[in-house]
Amino acid sequence: MKIVVMCGVGVGTSAILKGNAERALERLDIDASVVATDVAGVRAEAADAQVILTSSELVAAIGKTNADVIVISNYFDVDELVAKLDVALGS
Repeated sequence: MKIVVMCGVGVGTSAILKGNAERALERLDIDASVVATDVAGVRAEAADAQVILTSSELVAAIGKTNADVIVISNYFDVDELVAKLDVALGS
C-alpha cells in the first residue's frame, strides 16, 4: 500500500506529515509506504497511491486520481491522522 503526503514545496511540512502518518499507521498496525511530495510531483506519485494526505488548500492541485484524498487540518495531530486513515483504509 502506498500513501502520498503532499505540501506546497515538499520539504518541511510534508516531512512532518510523513512522520506523523507513519506513527498513525503503526498505531493502526497497517504496513504502508509513505512518500512525501510537492505540488509538482503529486500526479506521478499518486498514480499508484491508495491515499493522498494534504491540506484543504492543495486539494485542487491533485487533479484526477483514483486515490482517496484525505484533508488533514492539523499536521501535528496524530490522533486526527489515526481517525481519518482508519476510516479510509477500513482497518
